[in-house]
Amino acid sequence: MKIVQETKNLFRLTRLNIFNCYLVREDDGITLVDTNLPGSAGLILEAANKLGLPIRRILLTHAHFDHVGSVDGLVAALQMIELLIGAREQRLLAGDESLDPGENGKRLLGFPKVKAKPTGVLREGERIVSLEAINCPGHTPGHMAFRDVRDNSLLAGDSFVNQTGLVAAGVFSIIFPLPAWFSWNGALAAESAVKLRSLNPSLLCVGHGESIASPSEKMDRAVAAALRQHPPRNRA
Repeated sequence: MKIVQETKNLFRLTRLNIFNCYLVREDDGITLVDTNLPGSAGLILEAANKLGLPIRRILLTHAHFDHVGSVDGLVAALQMIELLIGAREQRLLAGDESLDPGENGKRLLGFPKVKAKPTGVLREGERIVSLEAINCPGHTPGHMAFRDVRDNSLLAGDSFVNQTGLVAAGVFSIIFPLPAWFSWNGALAAESAVKLRSLNPSLLCVGHGESIASPSEKMDRAVAAALRQHPPRNRA
């Protein structure tokens, strides 16, 4: 697993050159954001050991398999660790793919049932040490991002990807169709992209691809492309 130090307190862990999760250094230890693919627990623990700090809590941006794949392994290894996920997304973590009244989108795919139970649920604006929870649905019904209030870096999960250039969730291109194929509601994803751009992050960290420093210009282009495909008048 490749380890890249993004800031003083932020480390990106990448597996197979595609799948990211993040270690965020806090005064009491480490917050892990997402858990990567199944079989990554040992690699994540090894990376944390290199920093000489314990993992205190796990935050999940959403419940897709490549973000929750090692939850059970890590919870088993770390025992009393906190496990936190958005209030809406917790149902998907448990394997419940039912939709609430008024929720519309494509068939939900890629949600494995996780045995571990969250120790708490997150809501908009809630602070977990230095990280602020931000609702940004679209890629999934309860997707969340996390903003580090110390330096305004943004861990956006799959609200954006940076594989062939920065793209918002829900945007289709022939060159790279995955952000559209694996996103639940493109219109909501476009709205969330606008919201995240409005935060003016100093650093944009994504679930797939390299992080982007001073990302405003690239986010502007990605948001514009999302709004072209999902204009506001077409939103429910």
